[in-house]
Amino acid sequence: MEAETLAAAQAIDFSMWALFARATLTVKIVMLMLIAASVWSWAIIIDKLMSYRNARREARRFDQAFWSGEPLDELFDTLGPEPKGRSERVFAAGMTEWRRSHREDGALIANAQQRIDRSMDVAIQKESESLLKGLPVLATVGSTAPFIGLFGTVFGIMNAFIEIAAQQNTSLVVVAPGIAEALLATGLGLMAAIPAVIFYNKLSADADRIIGGYESFADEFSTILSRQLDA
Repeated sequence: MEAETLAAAQAIDFSMWALFARATLTVKIVMLMLIAASVWSWAIIIDKLMSYRNARREARRFDQAFWSGEPLDELFDTLGPEPKGRSERVFAAGMTEWRRSHREDGALIANAQQRIDRSMDVAIQKESESLLKGLPVLATVGSTAPFIGLFGTVFGIMNAFIEIAAQQNTSLVVVAPGIAEALLATGLGLMAAIPAVIFYNKLSADADRIIGGYESFADEFSTILSRQLDA
């Protein structure tokens, strides 16, 4: 009898697709939600990795141009008031306000320094929002996916016990499929949560460093303009 039970258990298909197909509707919905969350997370992760790499590359290129000794007015004329690079947009915000602060006779309007600083702060804030966009999704997936998977597991195990009670049989043929289907939900939850948490921490740190670089540049640029104002 035991040999027949083991043979019957071995004949059951325990592939991922088979486990999903045998699962109840509620567990299937949970699994689909977790798969969608995982795909969404990886889309954000890949997008942010590429975006941050481009931002660092652009910042290095702009720093070389800014400190090359080229006159700032010429650099601004080359870039234009709406450049593509993030660092360039911070610079353009400061230079635009610098030029607007000059009267027709060449004299500066009062409180020019404060307006220039605020303009660059606003530009940095906009770039920060762009850089950080999507990271709350990773945080949400990382914190909730295990519990969503656990909900699917609990529901699946409950149905497994209902099946045991209905068949009045506790053999592997009855127990194993239901337990395997239930645990698949937990596995999918962890598969979605672990990368989301890891990359949320990494990307948050990367974003903070990039934003810190913009703030440092704004301080240095403000100092340069302050010297010209004093002169």
